[in-house]
Amino acid sequence: MSLVIAELDRIRHAVSPRHSPPPTPVRAVLIHGFATLLWVVLFARAFGSGGVFAWSVGLAYIAYDTALLIFVFVQTLPLMRRSGEEEPPVYPTLGVIVAARNEAAVLPATLAALFAQTRPPDAIVIADDGSDDGTATLLTRDYGLAAPALGELSAPSGRYPSLRWLRLPHGGKARALNAAMAGLRTEMVLTVDSDTILEQSAVAAMGRSFADDPALTAATGVLFPVCAPTVSGRFFEWFQTYEYMRNFLSRYAWARQDGLLLISGAFAAYRRQAVLDVGGFDPDCLVEDYELTHRLRDFAVANGLIWRTGVIGGARARTDAPASIGSFLTQRRRWFGGFLQTQFWYRHMVGNPDYGRLGTRMLPVKAFDTVQPIYGLTSIALLAGAAVGGQSGVVAPVAGVIAAKIGLDLLFYLWSLMLYRRWLGDMARENIVWAIVAALIEPFTFQVIRHSGAALGWVSFLTGQRRWGSQVRSGIATRIQGQNIT
Repeated sequence: MSLVIAELDRIRHAVSPRHSPPPTPVRAVLIHGFATLLWVVLFARAFGSGGVFAWSVGLAYIAYDTALLIFVFVQTLPLMRRSGEEEPPVYPTLGVIVAARNEAAVLPATLAALFAQTRPPDAIVIADDGSDDGTATLLTRDYGLAAPALGELSAPSGRYPSLRWLRLPHGGKARALNAAMAGLRTEMVLTVDSDTILEQSAVAAMGRSFADDPALTAATGVLFPVCAPTVSGRFFEWFQTYEYMRNFLSRYAWARQDGLLLISGAFAAYRRQAVLDVGGFDPDCLVEDYELTHRLRDFAVANGLIWRTGVIGGARARTDAPASIGSFLTQRRRWFGGFLQTQFWYRHMVGNPDYGRLGTRMLPVKAFDTVQPIYGLTSIALLAGAAVGGQSGVVAPVAGVIAAKIGLDLLFYLWSLMLYRRWLGDMARENIVWAIVAALIEPFTFQVIRHSGAALGWVSFLTGQRRWGSQVRSGIATRIQGQNIT
């Protein structure tokens, strides 16, 4: 297996622009430069204008966010029409990789959900990334697996024939996924985090989608966050539920434009050979799943291939999410820092018509997303400064603009909730009253925290940090103990 991993490293070094960066095109510099220069110009207006235009940074922030809401609204209209799903005559063979490090508390629930699938996987590999918490005892005692040598894949379990154990020295999630990918022989591979619980029809939905579309190369399932039942946990689960709802509708919208890049590693599906062809996951990226999607699309264009990405509404799962402000900021620091890494490495794709709508629409939007948190935090600071300084001529008209935006957001919340229920059925049963409350207070609470985490991501990127930071999560584990993971 070590030879195969070395070969993946060689391929990745050959195809990744991180190792052999192409010249930075002028169009990418202009797009990113415009987003930054615009902030400088608008920020300067705060000290030379009166009235609402002293808050031009905030106006630009609101206009950009509104444009994206309109885009998502238009692109998700087809979800109003329910389409029947026919079973394909032949499913692709499908393996599941569960990357785990010290996850003995949640692995039984994750595996139980996989064994209970309406279309069970052909193979399940526990990619044990140097666990020292009792995972080995769990796998041998409860699942009938014989401990393999370090770096080797075990024989199938006598009790669960599809289950195998890949025992690895600690090297990080990306390396564990690559090693397991090399050991599988299935056409499709699902990556499932060890704290992610799949719905019974999730695997079948993924398999059906890949069978129906031979060009589909990577796809994400739809995730629902689960947090610990503490006061802060309930706060973060409440807001993250609506955040996930909007995000997955946005992913559906961009998939319709052939511009989807964000494939959630917590529950993702890939054509295995395509991943091997580009060298697997990058261990040096803070968001290895996001970077891999860029590399797949880059490789496809370079080699004249048609590879698409998608979001599969029938493939649903619940995943552990941060339940405290410290854990949340750590997660968002890593996510945004990794996003900036990837945007920088693949800057040659920005505005490039060779990549179709991905290059001319999605990636320019992502260029503006790099500075969106700066716009947001600056807007808050300027408004707070005007309020403290008693500048009623600024505060009053800005308050009117904010009220109008909150009203628009509320309409979009309600639309999203209705659409989500139609798309996902009983799983999306959020309360309308709480959705209204969330829409009213999110701009002054959760959104500020989210932008703060992104600002920390800028620090990580600029200082070259490569560590994820520790995460303490107990949502799924607590629900398991209470026998309630629905």
